[in-house]
Amino acid sequence: MKKLFKPSVVFVTAVMMLGVVLAGCGSSTGGSKKEVVNIMNWSEYLPEHLIKQFEEETGIKVNYSEISSNEEMIAKLNVSGGEFDLAVPSTYFVEPLIKQDKLEKIDKDNIPNLKYIGEDYLGWDFDKNDEYSLPYMSGTEIIVVNEKLVDKEVKTYRDLFDPEFKDSLVILDDPRTMLSAMLSMLGYDPNTTKEEEIVAAGEELKKLKPNIKVYDSDNAKNLLISNEVKAGVVYGAEAALAMRENPDLKAIIPEDFLSLWQDNFVIPKGAKNKENAEKFINFIYDPEVSKEIVLEHPYVDPNEEAVKLLPDDVRAEIEMTVGEGIDHPKAAHAIDVGEALQVYDRVWSEVKQ
Repeated sequence: MKKLFKPSVVFVTAVMMLGVVLAGCGSSTGGSKKEVVNIMNWSEYLPEHLIKQFEEETGIKVNYSEISSNEEMIAKLNVSGGEFDLAVPSTYFVEPLIKQDKLEKIDKDNIPNLKYIGEDYLGWDFDKNDEYSLPYMSGTEIIVVNEKLVDKEVKTYRDLFDPEFKDSLVILDDPRTMLSAMLSMLGYDPNTTKEEEIVAAGEELKKLKPNIKVYDSDNAKNLLISNEVKAGVVYGAEAALAMRENPDLKAIIPEDFLSLWQDNFVIPKGAKNKENAEKFINFIYDPEVSKEIVLEHPYVDPNEEAVKLLPDDVRAEIEMTVGEGIDHPKAAHAIDVGEALQVYDRVWSEVKQ
């Protein structure tokens, strides 16, 4: 499979602190001495049977929390007091965590299965020796169209502005993805820090609002499967899963912008069960286990041995959601925007009003 990423871009971002109330999670301290590991990960991202398998193999109880955005994850980490042992932020959120001394160094001696991870997913400029972060999954964000419900040929984000899509689009509830798409469509840098360009992207996105039925990063595939929407901007794996259920759906690699991302394991500062977190990473890196994740959630797997174990049809559907990957002429990662992050957030709020 074509690799999506090369470690050549410095990722820095300013993270806004959100006032999210944290629900309590278990710990190995206190009255019980039962071994535990407290994990925070994205929804629809890890099969439950693998959590049970880890518990059975190791005797370590997994307390598993799900989030739907990087901002939510960072907010929970900031108020958790070291209660989480493992988290999975996107790449451009890792560097600020390192700079703010919010992460523990990972003991790679405890992760022998790291040998299965491809070099293209390691050695990012902000963490060249992979001391603080290791890859989980990666992928794209693309367009999906229901060809039975849509007459128009769709090749770009611009095509989604057609009145044919009135009140019939689902798009990711993600300011960086959607505003970056508008920026690229307008001919600007998708990671611009210029306020006037970000504002222009917001104004353009407002023109799409009559066609937007719902902003949803979690349930888009179900809306597509049930024909409740005609098209959507979704994660690649969500596109693949939706197409499994609805043969009328087609994946479109947009010509005017292709969003690339990678999510990574990190161990928060003060984690009370650090070695258990490393055991969990090593478990996930077992090729058989990693394969099982991709069978249910067909993202791009950094585990090269696991990819070899995938059925041809699964590899084919992942390729269909990746396209040219990093070689796409309009491919981009979300990177540092510094203080301009506040502008992105403000403009996104205005768009959704």
